[in-house]
Amino acid sequence: MDAQDAAEKLRTITGELSERFYERDDVVRTLMVTLLAGQHSLLLGPPGTAKSEMARELTGRFEGAAYWEILLSKFTAPTRMFGPIDVAALTQGEYRQVYEGRATTAHVAFIDEIFKCSTAALNETLGYLNERIYHPENGGEPIHCPLIGAITASNELPVGEDSAAIYDRLLVRIEVGYLEDPSNFAALVRSAVSRPQAPTRTTVELAALRHAVTEAVPAVAVPDAIVDAVCTLRAALRRKELVASDRRWRQAVALLQASAYLDGREEVAEADLSVLTHVLWDSPAQRPTVEREVLHLVNPDAKEALDLADTIDELEAQLDAMAGQSREALSEWVIKKAHNRLAMAGQRLEKLREEAVSSGRSTAAIDRVTGRQRAVRARVLTEALGVDASTVQAQL
Repeated sequence: MDAQDAAEKLRTITGELSERFYERDDVVRTLMVTLLAGQHSLLLGPPGTAKSEMARELTGRFEGAAYWEILLSKFTAPTRMFGPIDVAALTQGEYRQVYEGRATTAHVAFIDEIFKCSTAALNETLGYLNERIYHPENGGEPIHCPLIGAITASNELPVGEDSAAIYDRLLVRIEVGYLEDPSNFAALVRSAVSRPQAPTRTTVELAALRHAVTEAVPAVAVPDAIVDAVCTLRAALRRKELVASDRRWRQAVALLQASAYLDGREEVAEADLSVLTHVLWDSPAQRPTVEREVLHLVNPDAKEALDLADTIDELEAQLDAMAGQSREALSEWVIKKAHNRLAMAGQRLEKLREEAVSSGRSTAAIDRVTGRQRAVRARVLTEALGVDASTVQAQL
């Protein structure tokens, strides 16, 4: 399989997973891009947001890839992660570990509650993520692990220097929340009581994935214009006192190349810079600022879309504040404020998307804000006007 055939299959896989997991298009694509770059990602969000399911389903599309997962706690011993002691061998006076089925043999790892890594396992976990090596308990030669990338998850940000050291090694950080659109939530509920159809499962062989990571992605060209754009972005973020390490900027180049490769292009384009919105923040409060600076650089359409997102968020906050009020009061608010503003936002987003498509610019940010507009409008219809959630999608 040549590089372009592999990229096409990987795009198909991304599309299939995006259809399966509601409101997770950007999450799925970013996870795929991170793996293709040979880097590690963090899914940050509350329990029950399909973090582990997405990791398993994505890894299951790579034929021949060994998958390993673990839920960490402060008491997790290094041997549980990297290989327990072989008791049978120990009775014969030989001290050795059993590595099969552990982190040491995995091509893709899912580490849940990553910041609860025990102090005893911290150094080995850092070595595993940084250099893909493990130092055996008996002090033997380091073991080189076949890890391509780790997908990690947490319900909360790290606290303390130990967990902060791990946090710094996770290049990509993705916020994952609960479903926002009531129609998607209704579809999720229906799926729990209906017999699901067998989903289409496109797969790629491990050898093709390895070739993409080690050969095809690094071969993607990075034009001088992109280097200049990255330098401009770094300066803009510094003016807002958002400083990322030189190492993080350098590693991010592989993400840009992976994004271009996944789209079937031989060189990085401005649209690929969008992935940096998941790289250059330390706390979720910083993410909107980073996103605005990135998208301002990528295209003005996306920046205006984010301004419209502020209007949409304001209307949703007003809806939340009116909880418990009478149907009459809610209906009056919809008629006087919410309906027109949401409709105008939707119309402008549609126009921005048309302009972006005609100019060959990315529509990812516009599509995300459009999803927010539809989700908030659906909430207005169901919560303020009492429309049946299962019929909302047809009205949007």
